[in-house]
Amino acid sequence: MSDCIFCKIAAGEIPAKLIYQDDEMLAFHDIKPAAPVHFLVIPRAHIASCAELTAGHAPLVGRMLVKASELAREQGLTEGFRTLINTGRNGGQEVYHLHIHVLGGPQPLGAPF
Repeated sequence: MSDCIFCKIAAGEIPAKLIYQDDEMLAFHDIKPAAPVHFLVIPRAHIASCAELTAGHAPLVGRMLVKASELAREQGLTEGFRTLINTGRNGGQEVYHLHIHVLGGPQPLGAPF
């Protein structure tokens, strides 16, 4: 989609602090981190939200979750992390391109991200 910021990042038209990329997905640090470590994993293909996923997307989404876990460990999140997918307006989605938030790091006990 020509006006999608994540599509533009995936195409290299907008810079991002990348931590991983391949033919299907990329991961980069969130520009407004909500935790000491906060990055996003997105598919290169434009999928507007989790609500649009079909059974055909299962292999890609599975690989994205595995990569999110690998990258979390590489980013030092060995004691745990949170994954989050906001879906739709009422689900808090701001950018309509499927993305997995990975958040973690030291924080006060019980503090939400």
